[in-house]
Amino acid sequence: MDAKSRPSLATLIKGHIQIARFDHWVKNVFVLPGIVIPLTFEPFNWSFSLLWRITIGILSLGLVASSNYVINELMDAPFDRFHPSKSSRPVVQGRISIPLAYLEWILLGVAGLALALRVSTYLFWTDAVLWGMGCMYNIPPIRTKDVPFIDVLSESLNNPLRLLAGWFIVTTSVIPPASLLLCYWMVGCYFMGLKRFSEYRQINDHETAAHYRKSFANYNEISLLTSVMFYAATAMLFFGAFIMRYRLELILSFPFVALVMAVYLRLAFDRDSVVQRPEGLYRQPLLVTSVIGCAIVMLLLVKVDLPKLHQIFAPTMPTAASQP
Repeated sequence: MDAKSRPSLATLIKGHIQIARFDHWVKNVFVLPGIVIPLTFEPFNWSFSLLWRITIGILSLGLVASSNYVINELMDAPFDRFHPSKSSRPVVQGRISIPLAYLEWILLGVAGLALALRVSTYLFWTDAVLWGMGCMYNIPPIRTKDVPFIDVLSESLNNPLRLLAGWFIVTTSVIPPASLLLCYWMVGCYFMGLKRFSEYRQINDHETAAHYRKSFANYNEISLLTSVMFYAATAMLFFGAFIMRYRLELILSFPFVALVMAVYLRLAFDRDSVVQRPEGLYRQPLLVTSVIGCAIVMLLLVKVDLPKLHQIFAPTMPTAASQP
């Protein structure tokens, strides 16, 4: 790059801020259930110490996520030029310094892990796994991003990891149930599967889509929607297992959860759908309203006991536990 085409200092600074995607920290909203659930089910006293842990913990997670975003931008640059909107990203346009970007990747990760260690070793290891999954997802020769279906499953592991991070910010004396973690993972797969579906539809050309994302060479709209159905059904199966074991009242929240998932599915069919850019989902009034409504209903059902409901769902046949 000659002196005339070399980006200015201001352009470089802006580019390096952009590739860290600080605006994507809104995705850390998936940490909140991990914080709220143990606080709801177990008696905790709010204190400055707890608020400090929550603040530092969420900050550490954000920095680790930004580190993953930086390596994502670097590794994806050769492919992003085939995407209608991602072709304008700073790395593709040459608006960053590649050596500095790698340094930025390392420094953000180290800073996030150092902050996590101030909260708990459990949070540190959760953040470390999150950072490691970002490496596996983006960096050759593993690069799970290029393998159909594995790309969705591996990227969506960020969901249960975020839940674990929120959980370990609050407590390390209670381990989250496997059914809840698996449900959270499959919900993440549902969202990610619809993102892939929307991207594929927008590109609208199989060959171009395969140049942009290698996994698209083995995808089509039918296979993507079929996988989305699988993720949705599996998520609800594990959610049902969780509520039957821990809080039966939550069974009444199923229609509200289904509404959120239905609204999200509808959005995926829009041209240049917002599901490709989850950081902008808060601008969708119907989705935001349904999510808030669902959250309120779930919080109420956690607090309000409904004995009649337990009678309705009492076993009417011999259970496995009652067999001799």
